[in-house]
Amino acid sequence: MDELNEQRQQRIKKLDHLRQAGVAPYGARFEVKDRAGLLIKLHGEKTKEVLEQEKIPCTIAGRVVALRRFGKAGFAVLQDGSDRLQVYLKKDLLSEQAYTVTEQLDLGDWIGVTGVLFRTKTNEFTVEVHQLTFLSKALRPLPEKWHGLTDVETRYRQRYVDLIANPEVHQIFATRSRIIAGIRAFLIERGFLEVETPMMHPIPGGAAAKPFVTHHNALGVDLYLRIAPELYLKRLIVGGFPRVFEINRNFRNEGISTIHNPEFTMLEFYVSYADYHDLIVLTEEMVSALAQQILGKTVIDYQGQQITLTPPWRRWSYHQSIIEVNKLDPAVLSDRTQALAAARRLNVPVDSDDSLFNIVNAIFEETVEPNLQQPTFITDYPIEISPLARRKDSDPSLTDRFELYIAGREIANAFSELNDPLDQRERFEGQAAQREAGDEEAHLVDEDFLRALEFGMPPTAGEGIGIDRLIMLFTNQASIRDVVLFPQLRPEK
Repeated sequence: MDELNEQRQQRIKKLDHLRQAGVAPYGARFEVKDRAGLLIKLHGEKTKEVLEQEKIPCTIAGRVVALRRFGKAGFAVLQDGSDRLQVYLKKDLLSEQAYTVTEQLDLGDWIGVTGVLFRTKTNEFTVEVHQLTFLSKALRPLPEKWHGLTDVETRYRQRYVDLIANPEVHQIFATRSRIIAGIRAFLIERGFLEVETPMMHPIPGGAAAKPFVTHHNALGVDLYLRIAPELYLKRLIVGGFPRVFEINRNFRNEGISTIHNPEFTMLEFYVSYADYHDLIVLTEEMVSALAQQILGKTVIDYQGQQITLTPPWRRWSYHQSIIEVNKLDPAVLSDRTQALAAARRLNVPVDSDDSLFNIVNAIFEETVEPNLQQPTFITDYPIEISPLARRKDSDPSLTDRFELYIAGREIANAFSELNDPLDQRERFEGQAAQREAGDEEAHLVDEDFLRALEFGMPPTAGEGIGIDRLIMLFTNQASIRDVVLFPQLRPEK
């Protein structure tokens, strides 16, 4: 019998002992009156004498994460999601049945206790337990060396164990929740309406990505999991909502990396009568305000470097960034032969049959992006890689678009929206031709969206912000898997 199975069998025997003693090993309701974190905050600095005088009652519940027995007494440490607190279990203070429970306790079990706060002989802040209720028996032991668990495979695959073992992981996801709540409050305060749009689309659109395909039995049609909500949100602008946003789950059938997960969270918002310059200011205000609200500062530490989120942030045009970083002749940007030669000289991986725009974009991604550590708005993207953005009035080959980069990765993408239905049709058809040529990420022609545009969409600016990547930045995490509760993994062996 392997060690895990043997320990499990021992725990099942203890479960039977509890039942024989009249204790339900999987209890019902328990009224929790206090939280460990708040008790420590309110009373954790009080002296032994003050605690003895005040006799502060408390009732807490949690998981047993440490256990020490000696004679007719013992100590356990309970973890309740807010903090950890030691409890003192003494036979003389408990009923016979309750003391029987203490004899059957294992690490991982859940109990509820009522008692008073005091300090031990070693001055440790503790609950002296007078009543004990057994709540749930853990049949599996915590993994070996569970405290401070570092095995990445176990942490991601068994997130519940990770949360037990590493209190700082709890804090990451509590911070995640606060960031999303802060974003929602920021936008609502500025007159935005939160909406929900479909997650299954008849035509994938709103981004260049390979979709997941599903099938709707009742309708007898294939549908695509949402790669972006953009085209539906712009339909709402057409319908007369001037400011809308959605905090949404998107799905893209792409590779997995430290900054890519096939299922991710995105904020998208749209503002009528605005352009991308307005969104630059709004983005600076929102991110810096969130940093101040969540972290109490706008200069933060991320992976060994300081990132300054205090506005204003750098504005740098797409083409100019490529020229300046690589000290290139501007002619490279308009001549495919020169661009291909430059890419090979810079060791940028490209194919000999790639288009000029794909070659130039590969140079940008390989040589410019990694250097964008401080917040930087890259502006004025070429029209060929911006099928939904409005042309620049001063140069129709470029678009009114920016991407925000922080710590070498894209955080946001925004543009003045294309609201000319004839221009949009032409671009869709160009994308469809690319798809026919083998580009699985190119857009299809969305006739219903074109019909919506023909009803008239006012000048509009729209933006998408990768919430997972923003949370990575705010919580100092190097991998997106550390800010997603249940990241996608290969099947368990």
